[in-house]
Amino acid sequence: MLDIRWVRENPDSVRQMLENRGTTFPLDDLILLDERRRRLLTEVEELKTRRNQESKSIGEAQSRGEDVEAHKAAVRDISTRIKGLDQEVASVEESQRELIMALPNVPHESVPVGADEEANVEVRRWGTPRSFPFEPKPHWDLGEALGILDFERGVKIAESRFTVLLGLGARLERALMNFMLDLHTGEHGFKEVLPPFLVNSRAMAGTGQLPKFAEDLYRCADDDLWLIPTAEVPLTNLHADEILEESQLPLYYAAYTACFRREAGAHGRDVRGILRQHQFDKVEMVKICHPEKSYEELEHLTACAEKVLQLLEIPYRVVCLSTGDMGFGAAKTYDIEVWIPSQEKYREISSCSNCGDFQARRMNARYRPEGGGRPRFVHTLNGSGIAIGRCLIAVLENYQREDGSVDLPDVLVPYMRGVTRLEPASS
Repeated sequence: MLDIRWVRENPDSVRQMLENRGTTFPLDDLILLDERRRRLLTEVEELKTRRNQESKSIGEAQSRGEDVEAHKAAVRDISTRIKGLDQEVASVEESQRELIMALPNVPHESVPVGADEEANVEVRRWGTPRSFPFEPKPHWDLGEALGILDFERGVKIAESRFTVLLGLGARLERALMNFMLDLHTGEHGFKEVLPPFLVNSRAMAGTGQLPKFAEDLYRCADDDLWLIPTAEVPLTNLHADEILEESQLPLYYAAYTACFRREAGAHGRDVRGILRQHQFDKVEMVKICHPEKSYEELEHLTACAEKVLQLLEIPYRVVCLSTGDMGFGAAKTYDIEVWIPSQEKYREISSCSNCGDFQARRMNARYRPEGGGRPRFVHTLNGSGIAIGRCLIAVLENYQREDGSVDLPDVLVPYMRGVTRLEPASS
């Protein structure tokens, strides 16, 4: 959420931001609501001053033995008007909050301006895509032949875009999870958290999933609970409505969770395989830090995600997302895209974002400066460290052999209890 005072004082900057993002928003309505709210508050304060004066006059008149009924009537009338105005202020503030909650974050000045992913800027590449002496198979063919992915039974017990992982496939998913958590907690300084997979509406609104993305979420019918689309939601909300000490910053959290997304706007995209599922596993990293350190922390966060693919020895590239391709709550985002041989292209496997104080304002998460002064909003960052299902795809496709078997990266062998290769089920 943006600071309404900043919006009020910089309407042209907000309009330019919205144009750069390719977003329509009733900015004039928001500004008019703010003006109305401030006028009402001024009127309320003026009436309270008059009421105090009338109340004082009652005491003075009584001390002189004068009739005070006119003063009491004036106080009652003013109090009634104040009550009505307070109700009007509450209604205006609610309308204003609903509007400003739908206003996206302001991109950092270093973010490339553009309408969509075509304007994204490649920052760097790591590794060289393998040259296969045969035509590489897609992961869905490899997975079925290996007996580790069962698409039909996933649909049978749930619906489309749910998949059952079997045997060494399930173990590989767990191996990747443990490898990532051990790396981030053991070498990158993150504290492991196992949060609830269900959160309330307040938490969803705090990180920006609500109200804008409600149609992409799964909600419990009889409770104020939502299935999380990412561990970013519970992790970032750990310090909602809290005032931290500056000495506590930065805070690093990492968590494995299952993630749930309806993908309401993604019909017809990546329908084969497990690239785009309604339920998927992910290791998420969240940082809560000092405002002056957040862009430095973004570079470190991205490096932590990159390290996963470096140790797995899988080629990838990092791109800086443009204003038109960036997420609603982000001020700057790096996407890490892994090489997928069957598609001969890089596909997203991690997004690392600095949200500035955008989420902190929604959650009321602040810190107390060591030198004194009023509490300030923290900055929050989040990044996939990384999406486990997509990492499984990358391992299968980049390490496949012509006979349909798949070698496993050395770093995963201890987590696979010594298994070094996946063999076709018929072998």
